[in-house]
Amino acid sequence: MSQPPPSPGVGQRRKGPKSLPRLPLSAFSPPNSATDSSFPLPASPSTVHPDSIVDAHVILRDGDATLASWKKEASGTLGTRIGGLVVALPDAQPDNALTALKESGLPVVAVMAPFSLESTEHSLPSSAPFPVSLYTTYAKTTPEAVASLNWALSQGKPVDIDALAALPETAFEGFEELLSKAVVDVATVPPIIISSFLPPPHDLSLSIVQLMKHPTYREFQAQAAALSLYPTLHIKFLPPIWDAPTPPTPVDPSVPSESTKEQTEWKRRIKMYLGPVIEAFGYQRIIFGSSPPPASRSASAAGNWYEIARECLAELGVEQEVIDDVFGKSALKIYGGSA
Repeated sequence: MSQPPPSPGVGQRRKGPKSLPRLPLSAFSPPNSATDSSFPLPASPSTVHPDSIVDAHVILRDGDATLASWKKEASGTLGTRIGGLVVALPDAQPDNALTALKESGLPVVAVMAPFSLESTEHSLPSSAPFPVSLYTTYAKTTPEAVASLNWALSQGKPVDIDALAALPETAFEGFEELLSKAVVDVATVPPIIISSFLPPPHDLSLSIVQLMKHPTYREFQAQAAALSLYPTLHIKFLPPIWDAPTPPTPVDPSVPSESTKEQTEWKRRIKMYLGPVIEAFGYQRIIFGSSPPPASRSASAAGNWYEIARECLAELGVEQEVIDDVFGKSALKIYGGSA
């Protein structure tokens, strides 16, 4: 009698085909004003907010351990609803930053300690007053990178990976190889969180219609489907690397202006990328963060990105529970539980 095939390991990619998500253009446009008035319209995106926000990607820069810059940028809705922060420590003097964070009184849920995939020596902060996770940047797959990621995952803590270098088609297979090899002997694979993927780098001069048929968009859909097959992998929803500053918010939609048009265009494009990730991963594996990836050279204020990210998700007609998960509960579950 034949035995059923073994199920995939906790951190291993499941094999087998997976259909790519397809969303109609109507998902990225406002409803027709001629819609029957009896049709139940969803709540206005401007009124849909999470009960509490956990900003899962706050990069501590230039010795600003009190996060004065972040607090200034977050003034408004983000600042008043913030329930927790996940702070990325600097490479230099992380222990000093930990002390300053503890004294700041900020609601720090966890800190992310840096490690290099190309290094052969690793360590964790000796005594941290907060739960500790790990973060790194992917460049290429090497034996050293596999060993380093294996070490990080073996600590049983969440591991953040900036995967920008993995996104070109020629490098993506190498990134999958890294993930598959690094988890081989890890008994329980902790959450792996990928950044620089949602939204990916993008050419703003490409029209929406062109984008839907463009090879880079089809490749993005395929990558989203492939990454979703790793059951412990999550995606961070961060400001995009689009060589343009995040549009300011709020804007008055009744007054035509360049900023209004720019924000509308950004939201249309973000939803183009958000849709396939939602269909591939589900909502509970998407986590909001306000700091741009390290490779970004464009300005992005935390409050501006929060408003745009929130409205993009709300305009897809999701339930309040989904907003609460993406902007708070999922991050709290992942980072707050690490010791």
